[in-house]
Amino acid sequence: MGFDYDHEKFMRMAIKQADKAASIGEVPIGCVIVREGKVIARGYNRRKNDRNTLSHAEISAINKACKKTGDWRLEDCVLYVTLEPCQMCAGAIVQARIPLVVIGCKNEKAGCAGSILDLFNVDKFNHKVDKIEGVLEEECSTMLTEFFKGLRQRLKIEKENQ
Repeated sequence: MGFDYDHEKFMRMAIKQADKAASIGEVPIGCVIVREGKVIARGYNRRKNDRNTLSHAEISAINKACKKTGDWRLEDCVLYVTLEPCQMCAGAIVQARIPLVVIGCKNEKAGCAGSILDLFNVDKFNHKVDKIEGVLEEECSTMLTEFFKGLRQRLKIEKENQ
């Protein structure tokens, strides 16, 4: 693959982005994009706050990386994300020609980097994406589990108070 990066270091940066999402009541998903060993873009989930389906961590980071590089092709970048990308984000990653994605934890309900579909390796697409899974998996998974546990508790209390 040719990307001899400290994957845990960059995943920790993605986790910090996920923490930002959680701090504003969003599902805690974070992303960083690395080029030549340096972070060039960051993103976190803002779908609820922006009231926009497209406001996923990966889309935000890809937009910023394209602006930073001045190109829609991110062929020399690595994307780190705390949760396996959905179909929209996996498609954007393929379209951006990102060669490697490092994933914290799987997304059994919506993951399209292998869990439900594998959009990274569709034979007829002109670009394939390599992936590394399970980097800081427990930390990424726990963050999501705790978020949804807290959300269910808040919803239960709201329902009881009606």
